[in-house]
Amino acid sequence: MLRLGQKVYIVADQFEQNLPIGDYGYIIAYDRNADNVFDYVVRIPKMNRNFFVPASDIELEEVLLKKEAERVEMEALIDYALATKNEYLFRRLMNGEIPEQEPEEKAKEVQSREDFVKQINLRAWI
Repeated sequence: MLRLGQKVYIVADQFEQNLPIGDYGYIIAYDRNADNVFDYVVRIPKMNRNFFVPASDIELEEVLLKKEAERVEMEALIDYALATKNEYLFRRLMNGEIPEQEPEEKAKEVQSREDFVKQINLRAWI
């Protein structure tokens, strides 16, 4: 539950009340009536009005900033993957799929000289 006086942004208008989507407001009261769908009373200073809003129509400023930062980071990684032609990174970002192995990992592991000789001797017996 959000605190009184907390700054929130209008992100939706679920009940078509002509809410100013994208504008900020402050929580001035809770609506504790169990028969009502509205959770908060929000004061929008730009319009000089109070609105009853459900919790799904408002979002904290910190949450919106975090989502925007994640979106910008994802776009930057996609741009980097395209610029460097890194198919592995691009597929991982776009699809969430992870190929079996990266091309660099496909190189065989280096065997010690003794293991190599043992392998050759085993094949010679067969």
